Amino acid sequence: MKGTYKRRGCTCEDERKCGCGKRWSYWLDIGRDPLTGKRKQLCRGGFQTKHDAEMAAASVMADLREGTYMEQSNILFKDFVELWIPLYVERKGPKPGTVRLKKYAIKKLLPYLAHLKIKDITEQRYQEALNHLQDSGLSKTTLEGIHSTGNMIFQMAVNKKYIKYNPTLESYIKKDVSSEKDIIDVRNTIPKYLEKDELKIFLDSANSDGLYMDSLIFTLLAYTGIRVGELVALKWNDVNMEKKTLTISKTYYNEKNNIAKYEILPPKTKKANRKLFVSSTVIRLLLQIKEEQDQLIQRLGKGYEDRGFIFTNVRTYPGLPILTTLVASRMKRVLKNCNLHPGMTPHTLRHTHTSLLAEANVELDDIRDRLGHEDDDITRKIYLHVTDPVNKEVSDKFDDLMNSF
Repeated sequence: MKGTYKRRGCTCEDERKCGCGKRWSYWLDIGRDPLTGKRKQLCRGGFQTKHDAEMAAASVMADLREGTYMEQSNILFKDFVELWIPLYVERKGPKPGTVRLKKYAIKKLLPYLAHLKIKDITEQRYQEALNHLQDSGLSKTTLEGIHSTGNMIFQMAVNKKYIKYNPTLESYIKKDVSSEKDIIDVRNTIPKYLEKDELKIFLDSANSDGLYMDSLIFTLLAYTGIRVGELVALKWNDVNMEKKTLTISKTYYNEKNNIAKYEILPPKTKKANRKLFVSSTVIRLLLQIKEEQDQLIQRLGKGYEDRGFIFTNVRTYPGLPILTTLVASRMKRVLKNCNLHPGMTPHTLRHTHTSLLAEANVELDDIRDRLGHEDDDITRKIYLHVTDPVNKEVSDKFDDLMNSF
């Protein structure tokens, strides 16, 4: 590896007999930028003699050969993350939803770090950013996601030799000191769900006053506890009418709510791949929708883009799956018609299914299997809340037994 040595700014005819007093500099080609692929040159100056410049360059070249050289970059944090995102996607192959969360985390960090050189971001500076975000009211889960993303970004900067150390390694999320009252309130926070009689009113209204497919949509959500994305992704070949089973193997994703630009992705977790037995009521409604859909296909002919989906658009892009936001707006309409809690969402029916299974004395692990959960604190809270009367009865029976002696 050869370098170039010059007196920077020297205008003398013979540089070796320079009389202007300009100092020596060296230029070295040190390879290519690991992120951009562009050629990198190192220039250092201020040396009294050419020999001094050569000795300094030789030291750098030795470090380069041994792999111990590190040139801290002047790249700004905002520019580095623009390089990081595509590399993260290429290497990890994350789902679009995960990429969206990473971009959200970056968006939250940018107001604090954007215009700082990545080499100048210290542990203290990064910790201050985390503290400000926590003080702004973000949840612990959200903060953990932001911190995790920050760690990944700076670790890549270390790996690519942009910086010497990762300033996030010793950073932390401040412990939230809550009062005893706050702790009790948190423990007693139970997710919303419909009681059994409320669910009957809701489904009766969806059946009698609902729009096309409403009865099947909400019955299926309530009777199986599947997620809305799993519902919209369902195809006819996922249903076995004779065995009364439903195969959950995918989920629907549409970042910008554009009917024509959707994605069908693997489910949320490995355990979300599951086969469910469904009731005769669900099968009856499925057969009814299948018959109506077949008639629509026959009527529209080539105007219907048949991709095998169960829940499809009728007017705009007939045959393509409906938006998950449509399910939410339909539910608001039904809730309003039957004067039930307006704040309920389609996910509420998943909680409702949990509560009814618990009431039917189904074990917690079996409920989790049906819902496709690895582990879930919300499911546990609902289960414990619903089974409280049963647990009290067990305690009372034990007390009666002891008092009988």
